[in-house]
Formats: sequence, C-alpha cells, structure tokens
Amino acid sequence: MRFKARLLTSCFTNLVDATRAGRAITTGLILFANGAVMASPAVLPVPTTASATPVGRVAADMASSWPKPVEAPANAPNVILILTDDVGFGAASSYGGPIPTPNFDALGQRGLRYTQYNNAAICSATRAALLTGRNEHAVGMGTVTNAPTGYEGYTSSIPKSAGTVAEVLRQNGYQTAAIGKWHLVPEWEESQAGPFDHWPTQMGFQYYYGFIGADTDQFTPALTEGTSPVEPPHDDPTYILDRDLADHAIRWIGQQRQLAPDKPFFLYYATGSTHAPHQAPPEWLAKFRGKFDRGWDVARSETFERQKQLGIIPATAKLTKRPDFIPAWSSLSPEKRRVFARLMEAYAAQLAYADYEIGRVIDSLRASGQLDNTMIVFVQGDNGASGEGAQQGSLYEQAFINRYDEPFNDLVDNIDKIGGPDAYNNYPTGWGWAMNAPFQYYKQTASHFGGLRDGMIISWPSRIKDMGGVRPQFHYVTDIAPTIFDAAGVQAPAILNGVQQMPIDGISMAYSFDQPDAPSRRRTQVFEMMQNLGIYHDGWWAGTTPTNAPWDFFKVVGTSDPNDRKWELYNVAQDYSQADDKAKSNPKKLLEMQQLFWAEAARNKLLPIHSASEGAKGAPSPRGDRTSFSFQPGLSRVPPRVAPETIGHSYTISADIEIGTDDAQGVLVTHGGKFGGYAFYLDQGVPVFHYNAIGTRQYQVRAAQRLSPGHHVLTARFEADESRPGSGGMLTMTADGQAIASGRIEHTLFARVSLYEGFDVGQDTLSPVNADYRIATSRFRGKLNRLDFTIDK
Repeated sequence: MRFKARLLTSCFTNLVDATRAGRAITTGLILFANGAVMASPAVLPVPTTASATPVGRVAADMASSWPKPVEAPANAPNVILILTDDVGFGAASSYGGPIPTPNFDALGQRGLRYTQYNNAAICSATRAALLTGRNEHAVGMGTVTNAPTGYEGYTSSIPKSAGTVAEVLRQNGYQTAAIGKWHLVPEWEESQAGPFDHWPTQMGFQYYYGFIGADTDQFTPALTEGTSPVEPPHDDPTYILDRDLADHAIRWIGQQRQLAPDKPFFLYYATGSTHAPHQAPPEWLAKFRGKFDRGWDVARSETFERQKQLGIIPATAKLTKRPDFIPAWSSLSPEKRRVFARLMEAYAAQLAYADYEIGRVIDSLRASGQLDNTMIVFVQGDNGASGEGAQQGSLYEQAFINRYDEPFNDLVDNIDKIGGPDAYNNYPTGWGWAMNAPFQYYKQTASHFGGLRDGMIISWPSRIKDMGGVRPQFHYVTDIAPTIFDAAGVQAPAILNGVQQMPIDGISMAYSFDQPDAPSRRRTQVFEMMQNLGIYHDGWWAGTTPTNAPWDFFKVVGTSDPNDRKWELYNVAQDYSQADDKAKSNPKKLLEMQQLFWAEAARNKLLPIHSASEGAKGAPSPRGDRTSFSFQPGLSRVPPRVAPETIGHSYTISADIEIGTDDAQGVLVTHGGKFGGYAFYLDQGVPVFHYNAIGTRQYQVRAAQRLSPGHHVLTARFEADESRPGSGGMLTMTADGQAIASGRIEHTLFARVSLYEGFDVGQDTLSPVNADYRIATSRFRGKLNRLDFTIDK
C-alpha cells in the first residue's frame, strides 16, 4: 500500500484554510489502494469563539508557565557525613586512643561526642544501615557484598523500597555527592555492563568519585568516577588516595558554592583508611617509629586510663581481659615485637594522615564561611578494629583471603616495605583488640561491643550550643539518617520514585543535642554478623560467645542449632564494657533476652542463622555457565565475578597476534597485579606467562627464543593437578601449534585471583603482575586480533 504524499499535504492545507475561514472541518485519514478510497473522512463542527480559542491566538491569550525548581527548607544546613574504616573505639585521641587525630578532636570540642554509638560490625552492613536508616538485614545487607547468600536478609541487594538519605535530600533541593569507599554493589553488578541500580549515582548521589569495593591500594587505587573506571596517575610518585579524595571533596564543595550558592549540599565522605592495606606517606610513617614498641597490653591499659580522664567511659568501667588466644606482648620474641610494632606504626600513620586530609576538607568550609551552618557527622569507623590479620599479621591481605599462611620470615625480610607501595599489610589481632579498648573482641563480632562500638561526633555550630559535650545515650547506625532528616527539615516519604517505602528503623538523635542527660530513645536493637548474635534492650545485653576466629568467617559454627550456642548476659547500664557475665546468676533474664532476640531476628530477616558458605550456591553471575570467552584489546578492569574464573580449573588462553620487528612487546592478557594474579605477555618478542601466587610464590614460564615477525597463534595451557582451588599444575606454551616452553606452577590462588585490580586485555592497569613491564608501557604494541579463553569444567 502506498500513500500519496502530495494529496495528504493538500488535505492538511485545506483543513487549516477551512479552520481560518470558519467552515466545517473535514477530518480523518483518507486511505487509497490502487486508486480506490479505503476510508472516508468525518465532518466536525467548527468551534465557536465561546468554546475555544482560534489556533492563531493560543500563544497570545495563554500565560506562560515554567516548572518550579525544588527548593530546600529555609536555612537547611549543609550536611557532611564522614565515615572511616575499621578504626575501633579506642584508637583516636578523642576517645583516649594512642593515635593523634587533631581534626576529629577539634570537631568534638565544638560539637558532641557520643559514647554509646554502635555500628553493624562489618563494612557493607553498616553502610547500608547508615544510608537507608533501616536495619541492615531488612534491606538485604546482613553481610559484606563479597560473601552474600541466597537468604532474604543476606543477598547484598538493597531494594528500591529502602531509598537512601541522599535520594530523599536530592528530591528536597540538596546537591549530593559521594566520595570514597562504597561497598554496596552486589559483585555481579560491578562491571561496566551494569546494571547500575546499586551504584552511588543511581542511589541519590549526583556525583561519585572513589572505589566500589571493600578496599584498595592507597598508591594505585581502583578508582571509579560516576560508573566509569579511571586510572590514578602513574607518573606521580607522591600520589596517595586519601589526598586525592580530599582534593575531590574540596573541589566539589567549591563548585557547589560557585554554581548553586543558594542550595545546601549533602556530602558522604568515606575513606578507605584504616581498612587494610595500612599505607601512608613515608614522612607520616616516620612520625610513628618506636611509638608502639611497648606493645598492645601497655597501649590498651594507657588508653583505658585516658578514656576515664576524658569522661568517655564511666569511672566504674572495667578493662576487659585479654583473651587466651592473643599472646601477652612480653611473651613474644624480640623479632616478633619488632615486626608487630612496625605493622601497628603503619596503621597509626594511616589514621593520623587520613585525619589530616579530612581536616583540609573542613578547613575549606571554614575558609568559605560555610562551617557554622554545616552539620558534620563524623563516624570514626564502620565497625570495631579488625582482627583479620590473625596472630602474626600479614604483609599481604591477599594471603588471608586466599588462605595462605605467610612464613614469618617473609615479614622479617620485608619489614621496610610495611606501609609503603610494595606491601598490602595488616596488623596482628592483638592490635585490633587493643584499639577496641575497653571492650572485648573486634570487627565481625556483633555479639560484643568490640565489634560494634565506635566514636561518633556531631558538630553543628549554629545549632548545637553545648560545645564539647559528651552524650551517653545508646544509639545505632540507623539513627543517623533520621537525624539528618530532622536537621534538614524534611521527612522520609512513604513513596519514593513510585515505590512504597519500608518504615525507617532509626530514630533521630536530635533530642540529645540540648538534653545531655535525657534517657535514650532507642530501647531495643538486634545484632547479627558472621553468626555472632546480640540483642540490646533497656540497658541489658545478651550475646553469643564467638566460636570462629575472624580469619575463619566462612566456617560453620560448632553446632548447627543456634539455640545450643553459649550465651552471655550483661547489665550494660551498670557494666559499660561488658566485663561481668551474669548468664549463670540471672538465667531468667537471659531467657527473656534470648526470646526477644528470636522475635526481633524474625522481624528483621536475620533468619536462618548461617555461615557465608551456606546458601551461597547459585548466586547471580554475568558469565553464567559459560566456559568459552572471546575478547578484543582495550577491555579493562573487569571485576572477578565477570572475568573468566580460573580458580580450581584447568584453562587455555589463545592469542591471535600479528607482530613486526619492533612491536613484539606488551601484555596480551592479565588478571590482578603485584599482590597476586597472572599475566601472559611478550617481553622483547619472547612469550612469557607469569603466575603471582602472593609473596615469594612466583612462577614463570618463558620461551627460549623471540617470535619471528608475522602472524602467530600463541597459547598458554594450564593443566591443574586437581580440580580444586589452590591446586598446582603444569603450564605449557605453544606458538602455531608447536610447544615453545613449559614449567611447573606449584601453587595457585585459592579464593580470588585479585581483590579489585581486575582483568585486562591487550594491556595492564593499576599495577603490574611482575617487574618485567611497567603499567605506562604495558599496552601490546603489535596487533591483537582476538584473545580466546576456555575454562575446563
């Protein structure tokens, strides 16, 4: 069927002419097929002047109207929410700790210090509760995004019914940005293919700059801007992440002041410090040489005394005992004391340096005159200080992840690398315990305050008048979002972006601003992390005795029935540090608290209690069941859940290449970097496969001769001894079907090829797998037609 364009144009012209002349309008589409009329027009009356305006007078007779921009409530403050990582209650000097944090201290002097503020005992869970105002399990974040399970409270996927404080403020006239650590994206959504629903820019933040995962190298961080990976500068030997984050925060705040001076802003600023790796500039490391030589027992005792002097803990509080599995410092050999002190120096330097950079952000507000009407909520840690470094600490955190027991001599031999760019170090559990003074245990332990309690300061000069005040009310991380809403003069909506919202679990802490002795309005809170259970109610606490070490969080607890676990009972209204267990003397109260726990656990989606290894099977994966992959050069920073999975498998890599006499150089494919991974590359024309299994476990297969100029199909075939994680095997390289080299790879990685360096084709990014090449010159100079990857099932 064909339509006559000229006829239709004529019809439209006649319609307009008839309208202007006041004649009846013939309307309808006239269809022709082979010259025959297929549809007849209809006749409509001409509108009278009483019922309509002639076409030519519409613009003249109607008033124009523009959409009105959303405006924040009058005098709404700027809000900066600062969150550090793995710090611990007794680390910073404001809370009696041995590490000077003058900027955190200054905020406390012109604001309020809270002494019974609690987090969720681990990174992702705290962040989900912080930004949504809902309990972490209720929004699916009952663990870290790296260890989700298929149970509702543990999927790591925050529902749209739990809108963030950023999205609410954005829709109420605020400018919003997130800078730093995120750790709220399910791992299967971390690649450039998205979906981006759980990335900052889809959860209320108009701007994002930082790192998406759990941690990153301070010297070569895995950075993202918006949703795109970006590289840190590879030609700046002084580069470090904490300074970069502060620079971006200062720049963003300044931009808002210049471009939208009448709009308040909300900045979520989350450092990677002091999560491992503990790294700092060399001059900051030097500041702490020898400061911890007396060990963790002395440091903890001195912190406890300062806490009492500062009024941070009650005069009646007791210092809890050192657990049996942490050795007395005096029992250690001189060599261990030297190494362990150096590991702690790096942690202290990192926290002190992070405080310095945060101070620069605050100073920029002061210089621009914005400080008085800026509410700063500074949470010093997303959980207690970490015990994941095990009993001797670690030169590489990747060793803990991959269940590799580093020889102590490796730490001794590399002691001068600690805190610098060639180590990814973490301190021993003893220091984590000391930094949580006066409490028991550490990160992951939701059953005790050592895992949960952190320092928290709120400063707002134009509103809070009791400067330097201490607030003892019991509060939880979910209470921060309602406090921000209260300060901003907005309400959490019942419907957000068309989705019915879950109730807010938190309560505003604003009542405490002017009432230092007011009873806590939070009466009950349930806790669970890594199978460690806890419940608070009206000054009482019941919790289970931990059965797993923090470096064994994948293990199932000793009994399959949580009711068979040993429980402890504390009257924390009188026993601040949980020093006196009353489970035996008051079984009736313990039973009452246990029953309350199970009721709250069911209501908040904590059930079933299970380990990270239970229910993990079947997690979503972009790669699905694929065993064959084909790639083109230029693909970079592909995260672990999307990259080909080599752990526990045999595999073949095949590269179709063309080289000349001068371009037979560069990376064909790599996954990981200097702290673990593999690389397949040409070194001046010689094919090389290098496997970095962490530390001294380095294995290389190198051909004896250069490839000739021309077209080649180069393969690397790894044949595992066994189909299990960590298995060794043989690596054989061929060129055009002919074997050119083979060698033994004695160990492979057990759990993750890389934490966050990613999978790259035709180049390497962030850090090199070995010293044969540099990142800046790693790009393959020849022509890589395609790279095929095949995984054996």
